[in-house]
Amino acid sequence: EVTHTGRMVLVHHGETVCDIPLAPLADDAPLYDRPHVPTPKRAPLSDVPECADMGADLLTLMGSPDIASRRWIWEQYDNKVGGDTVQAPGGDAALVRVHGTDKAIAISTDCTPRYCFADPIEGGKQAVAECWRNITAVGATPLAVTNCLNFANPQRPEIMGQLVGCLEGMGEACRALDFPIVSGNVSLYNESKATGGGSAILPTPAIGAIGLLKDWTKNATIAFKGGGDIILAVGHWQGHLGQSIWLRECHGREDGPPPPVDLAVERRTGDFIRAHIASGAISACHDVSDGGIAVTVAEMALSGGIGAMIQSHEADHAFDDSRAFFAEDQGVYVVTISDAALADFLAAGEAAGVPVQPIGRTVANRLIFELADSDHAVSLDALRAAHEGFFPKLMDG
Repeated sequence: EVTHTGRMVLVHHGETVCDIPLAPLADDAPLYDRPHVPTPKRAPLSDVPECADMGADLLTLMGSPDIASRRWIWEQYDNKVGGDTVQAPGGDAALVRVHGTDKAIAISTDCTPRYCFADPIEGGKQAVAECWRNITAVGATPLAVTNCLNFANPQRPEIMGQLVGCLEGMGEACRALDFPIVSGNVSLYNESKATGGGSAILPTPAIGAIGLLKDWTKNATIAFKGGGDIILAVGHWQGHLGQSIWLRECHGREDGPPPPVDLAVERRTGDFIRAHIASGAISACHDVSDGGIAVTVAEMALSGGIGAMIQSHEADHAFDDSRAFFAEDQGVYVVTISDAALADFLAAGEAAGVPVQPIGRTVANRLIFELADSDHAVSLDALRAAHEGFFPKLMDG
């Protein structure tokens, strides 16, 4: 129970076994204020390259280190100990039942170092918001955060500037999302002795998050459930390509600022998603991150073994070309619902101030993108081979 006493009291079988003041742990904790310089802001992205072959670009991303399936890793150990694993690795968050109850704990870890390097404040916000979104996407209520702050040498002012910026962004996100940090640690000086720290790691404030689902049977997974379901993009979508995986992997560029995180919008959209998972309206849910809607839909299709037809002209603000599907706007989810639920879902989105855009349907065994400027198709077999092939090849090589 949270109190206003300023003390931590532990009671065991009616006996007070601990009663200590919290002020020495918080107010009197040492404050490190090393010299630091802020990270310069990136110029807006300009001269965005064309996307000549969307299918080929999607296959490239699905087999890239950031997006490739981690199955080779997580299948090496037993993730079903005790029979309480509701959702195994591979989705937005693991879901583990609290044995003997209807409750389940949702668990997620995340961070996007390239965002933190380009803009530590926005990157810090995004790391927390991404974990909050992952917990939300399975239907759980986000509760708390832990972290491991991985940085290079903080005695270098530019590195200390990254640390300060990431902490500022993390703190802002935790307060806005009611997502407190309850523990954490650091790993510093992660660079070689090369002059100037030429091999310093990217700033990586890794976030671990936990949430609670009161009834584990009312959870959502990323897998498409059947053919003919309506696919919708939920959230504010603007087509942000700065610092995107598509720009880096397909064009060798790391330009522009990372996508901004609007925390008020983030919270409003997440609350909307959880409510409609709980009601049963949403049959599948996956938050948009690396690779944009294109990768999100591909991962949902692979998980369910069902393809999709995406049609840009169905959106309220039609995507002008294939590049928009690789944009990494924050606070966006892809969901599926039935035809019968569509009218109520659209009305609920309008009432909540949450944009809801039909973008296609689940169908067959491939992804088809019917866009304003061209059509593209790629089979699930080709996507699976690219997605699950990276780590086995890396380890065997």
